[in-house]
Amino acid sequence: MSIRVGEGAAGTGTGAGTVPKALPAHVIEVGNEPLAGPARNSVGGWPYLGADEDDGGGTGRGTPTRTGRETGTDPGTDPGTAPGADPGTAPRTAAAPAPAHPWPACFCGRRMALFFQLDVPPDIAYFGGDHLLVFHCRTHNDASDPDVTDGRLAPRFWDAPQPHYPSPFWRVLLLPAPELPAGTKPAPDPDAEPSLRPLPLTLRPFEDTPDPYGCGAQVFKVGGIPSWAQSPERYRCGCGAELSYLCQVPEGMEFGDETDALFLGNEIYLLACPDHCDPAAVWPVNQN
Repeated sequence: MSIRVGEGAAGTGTGAGTVPKALPAHVIEVGNEPLAGPARNSVGGWPYLGADEDDGGGTGRGTPTRTGRETGTDPGTDPGTAPGADPGTAPRTAAAPAPAHPWPACFCGRRMALFFQLDVPPDIAYFGGDHLLVFHCRTHNDASDPDVTDGRLAPRFWDAPQPHYPSPFWRVLLLPAPELPAGTKPAPDPDAEPSLRPLPLTLRPFEDTPDPYGCGAQVFKVGGIPSWAQSPERYRCGCGAELSYLCQVPEGMEFGDETDALFLGNEIYLLACPDHCDPAAVWPVNQN
């Protein structure tokens, strides 16, 4: 399962003074050998933005539904394929179907860099079966700063102005597994992220047991319990739903060289809307 922000954690609202139970999580390991082709779990690489292609080279488009989340499976993916390249999805030079979502661009006009993407395992509540993608501008690197009113983020906060910026310089997407017609499979964008070496990600399950302060393991992980560097932060989505913790990137993590750090190298906690009001309804909490 997943944890609501501050749920059962010491010193927070609901369940204050108690320690949360151990929760299922998956540590995320970065491989060393560059990918030769697209993979759904990767640093950099070819983003899976919601398109699909049929085996005959057509341009079928799947319709995003809750099917993958409800079943905990991705109908178009062999669960034993990670972390290498997906079978049959080599970089393409022929015409390809347009992605369901465009590659995100910063307000400066520059295309954002894909830092990592992964399929959320089925044992993660609210988001199991979704595909997570994290983009960030290579020119504008700063910490996130929420615009909050009574604990509620601004409507469409993923497009709302940020302090000193006309709109966010990052974009996090959480795409539901599409319900694909027979003979189709998810398709990556035909272009690879040019600024990062494509590396495989391997997800290994573990039970995230909290310490006496209610914090989980301080590792690169999806699911489990956040290991808050400072006080826990809770937010409600612009739609009114309370955001739920999904993924953590440890402080100082580099995705390439020393310049390839997200949000100035802060520790990152991705909080997502459990109601899936929008694929971009994910807030990146920054702490250090």
